[in-house]
Amino acid sequence: MKNFSCACGQALFFENSRCLNCDHQVGFDPVTMQMRRLDDAGDSGRALCQNSADYGVCNWLVSTEGDSYCLACKLNHTIPNLKLPQRRSWWKSMELAKRRLIYSLLSLQLPIEGKDQDPNGLAFEFIEDQRTNPGVVEEHVNTGHLNGLITINIAEADHVRREINRQFTGELYRTLLGHFRHEIGHYYFNKLVACDAGRLAAFRELFGDEQRDYAAALEYYYNNKFTLELNPNLISHYAQAHPLEDWAEVWAHYLHMVDTLETAGEYHMQQGSTKFDDIDDLMLKWSELTIMLNALNRSMGLEDAYPFTLSTLTMAKLRFVHGLIYPSS
Repeated sequence: MKNFSCACGQALFFENSRCLNCDHQVGFDPVTMQMRRLDDAGDSGRALCQNSADYGVCNWLVSTEGDSYCLACKLNHTIPNLKLPQRRSWWKSMELAKRRLIYSLLSLQLPIEGKDQDPNGLAFEFIEDQRTNPGVVEEHVNTGHLNGLITINIAEADHVRREINRQFTGELYRTLLGHFRHEIGHYYFNKLVACDAGRLAAFRELFGDEQRDYAAALEYYYNNKFTLELNPNLISHYAQAHPLEDWAEVWAHYLHMVDTLETAGEYHMQQGSTKFDDIDDLMLKWSELTIMLNALNRSMGLEDAYPFTLSTLTMAKLRFVHGLIYPSS
């Protein structure tokens, strides 16, 4: 994530909607990838997203004059029932994580097409099930992806529930942003891999046969996850559920890497980077940065920020993802 500043010189964060120094309203411009004051942005005829004025859950400018919603909010298919307690707060957390995801996709120049452009284009639904709302039809809502539609159970925005789920599933890293990055991996598998015979063959060499029965594989995993030992060649416990889940875990990990390295680079750390076309440099700096991150967390009495070990096979998979994003490198 880049560092941003107001026209007055005050530092701004990606989440800011107002400058604390000059008191101007500010918003993120996905066209210029900068934070802008609204009076400056007004020169282009582009306003803040309608979800800012109506609900206070967005701080992005619309991309085209006359639009009501920004690029990220245009992708919404279903939002929570805001008449219920906590739902607006949960939704706001969802939107922040989603905007961080879209920021990364824009930075990497990955294609973002909504369902108005492509029937299998990208869309998001944030819904819940009877465990948190007995009044809904759905007995159980799983976070997942289907033909471009990414579903996330909004209860994941509740910190207590998410921590309970993290402990129950044995997932070392479970965050809202992590969910978004994982599920978008399934979307880009279809966009970047499945449509190309050569890439698909290379994928199968590394990850395995994606045609393996998906439902049966997940059923086996969830029925046996507490007795399955972690395969040290895989990036996470869940990656062993199915080749497509292994792919999504590696894809999410790549996005973790480039965003964190960019942030470190913006703070002028030698372990950071603002250019990612060199995979060898990226991997070296990532190793150095994560050692430091874990050491800092331990100094604060916290768990490791980076609870992963990258095997030779995992690094080959990360290189494969990198090659899809930077095909000429």
